[in-house]
Amino acid sequence: MNAERDLTRLLAGMRPELDPGRYVFTTVAGPAPAGVAPVVTVAEDEGLTLVVRQEEADAAALPYDYVAGRITLRVHSALDAVGLTAAVAGALAGAGLSCNVVAGFHHDHLFVEHARAEQALAVLERLMAGDIGDTRGRS
Repeated sequence: MNAERDLTRLLAGMRPELDPGRYVFTTVAGPAPAGVAPVVTVAEDEGLTLVVRQEEADAAALPYDYVAGRITLRVHSALDAVGLTAAVAGALAGAGLSCNVVAGFHHDHLFVEHARAEQALAVLERLMAGDIGDTRGRS
């Protein structure tokens, strides 16, 4: 499957999917502890950021203060595609929703406040249908 670059096709084909889990952001000084399988890692000067399932963080006594829902955009977006992240973040911001975006090789993954994840999914579905904004030349 070829990665998509066209913004109109990216938005129309997003197919956002909400994972039923609860995810948290935490940081450790070394590698991830035993029993913790991060879905995202980011190496920063201050330590290794991990995005993990909440139950794994709790079992490993890892601190966190933000619980997120994970929405995967099922469209295979090219890493050099222009505008998808901006369109998604703009639509969510317009609804008062924060969003932490992580680009994988095949898909973009959005981490949104868990308590409002269903609302975020509905916003993305409206964006996909062209019902939000004028991002595809529609009024």
